[in-house]
Amino acid sequence: MPDFLTRRNGTWHFVRRVPNEFRDLDPRGIVKHTTRIRVASDRTGRRASRVAIQLNEALEAYWQELAARRSLRKNNCYEDARRRARSLGFDYVENAQLLMLPAERRLERLEALVLNGVADDAGARAALLGTEKRPPFLLSKLFVEYEAATKDETRDFSPNQLRVWRNGRERALKEFVKLIGDKPVTDVTVDDGIDYCEWWRDRVVAGETNAKTANKAIGQLSRMLKEMNIRRRLNLPEIFRGLRLKGEVEKSRSPFEAEFIQNRLLAPGALDGLNEDARLVLYVVADTGLRLSEAVNLRRNSIHLDAPIPYVEVLPDGRRLKTEDSRREIPLVGAALAALKLRPDGFPRYRDKASSLSAAVNKFLGEHGLRPTEDHTVYSLRHSFKDRLVAAEAPDSLIDNLMGHRTGKPKYGKGPPLELKLKFLQAIAFTPPSPL
Repeated sequence: MPDFLTRRNGTWHFVRRVPNEFRDLDPRGIVKHTTRIRVASDRTGRRASRVAIQLNEALEAYWQELAARRSLRKNNCYEDARRRARSLGFDYVENAQLLMLPAERRLERLEALVLNGVADDAGARAALLGTEKRPPFLLSKLFVEYEAATKDETRDFSPNQLRVWRNGRERALKEFVKLIGDKPVTDVTVDDGIDYCEWWRDRVVAGETNAKTANKAIGQLSRMLKEMNIRRRLNLPEIFRGLRLKGEVEKSRSPFEAEFIQNRLLAPGALDGLNEDARLVLYVVADTGLRLSEAVNLRRNSIHLDAPIPYVEVLPDGRRLKTEDSRREIPLVGAALAALKLRPDGFPRYRDKASSLSAAVNKFLGEHGLRPTEDHTVYSLRHSFKDRLVAAEAPDSLIDNLMGHRTGKPKYGKGPPLELKLKFLQAIAFTPPSPL
């Protein structure tokens, strides 16, 4: 029987016991909901299971929200005490530390309560006597706390960008907790950091992963701990200092040869097994060098087919661009121009779904002998675009502008105009497949 489902009076019901960690927040003990689906019409519980999954997701989200509110309330009380102490002319010192100070220092605070007429004010007493404890949270809640504290950093992410941002950090934290156990974040030690890095090192040596992946996870955990250490004044040690794995190699994708693109990928019928939107996205990438995520997120307001020089703009339209230099204008020529004439509104089917499109296209290319090596992927079209510009003797500054690369150099002037970009793009343009 599917999880959390039970039969009751001929109807499937969702039943789940409140986990121990939320019992003080949800007094119900056992949560019960009807799925409104009769057992007689759903003998195996398949339809009821889908309803149960939705109910369970909503319930878990509710519990997490309750926990976040509790944590926020505790944190607010602590922060209020710190601010109140400052307003009375003192730094906030927790009671245990205050008792270790000389008697005259403690007496100063008691006198301040009396002189300021706030001796009967519970908030003032908590502030100067340090009775409001710093709110602890478990290591397993680190990401929840971190996400709440850094909402300003992700406010312009698209839903898919936010999903990717969350998944990597949640996965790194889950692995860390599984390895060292769940405990208050203030109890995490340098030894824990070493154990985590050694766990990654063993996986790298065994060939299960690589140093780049390991260092990315270590870096994400380190950033979360450092951020919350600052926000909550936790006085945590830097547990990952000097522990990055050596041997990280940046593997570059192999570019397709221009002849291969023209005679194989753009050959009539070569991509007929792909749906038309996927084919057209490939044509756009081939003759613009756009990142796949940029191509699938083009919209009508960024596709200018009626301009004297047809072009596309890469804009932060509902998503964050990879770099500030990613915002740019690219003339449309060859296969890209032909493709966007058929899709003047862009590609709603794949908007914010570059990863799923990439996986589908790479699988298709592999199955049809259109990947010369495993290192050749749809992203290789972008590398080919750059190589073709280099072969056409385009200036480095123009190549960087078309690619949307971060140069680190000061910006002067407006950059290369569309007319100059067009000159070089026409020199390397592909002939679109017929008919198109």
